[in-house]
Amino acid sequence: MPSQAHLGLPTLGVLAEGAVLLRGFALEQSEELLLGIAAVCEYAPFRHLVTPGGLRMSVAMTNCGAVGWVSDREGYRYAALDPDSRLPWPAMPPTFTALATQAAARAGFPGFVPDCCLVNRYEPGARLTLHQDRNERGYTAPVVSVSLGVPAVFQFGGLRRTDPTTRADLEHGDVVAWGGPARMNFHGVLPLREAEHPETGNLRYNLTFRLAR
Repeated sequence: MPSQAHLGLPTLGVLAEGAVLLRGFALEQSEELLLGIAAVCEYAPFRHLVTPGGLRMSVAMTNCGAVGWVSDREGYRYAALDPDSRLPWPAMPPTFTALATQAAARAGFPGFVPDCCLVNRYEPGARLTLHQDRNERGYTAPVVSVSLGVPAVFQFGGLRRTDPTTRADLEHGDVVAWGGPARMNFHGVLPLREAEHPETGNLRYNLTFRLAR
């Protein structure tokens, strides 16, 4: 039987102090969010970035908003221009902004208005190793992460990479928001398993909203 969350009744779970899982929070907007992703990647296509150490990231990504997160041999940073096109990143769709603000408020972080959205595309086997979001100008604003498509296993740890992690199965429409004492906690995604979703095929999309400037 489907859970209450996936019948359209969002439920709240705590991953750590300051980190909240909102089951099914984005389900009603999922179709519009996927259309927004398609519009963004038409203007700024997905690409596999390279780490400062020269490794190709398994997750394909793009951005929308005032700035975008990029990585290359010169390091991790935010940039106002897409390094591939030398044009500004596409504007953040209004649905994106509204959802991020509403989810943050539901998680206990009112007044959040993101200026950046990282759009990640996971294929089977793609993963995101444990890391901290630390390229933003300040850390007072939360991070809001929206899952769409194939399920994934999310890891949420502590302030050190070696701290124990909590694992959560994220399904289509789930949202995780973290800030306050959990803002700098390590987090990641285990390798994506082979699966199919009626709206995305074998892919998972993730929207990560931040206040970068």
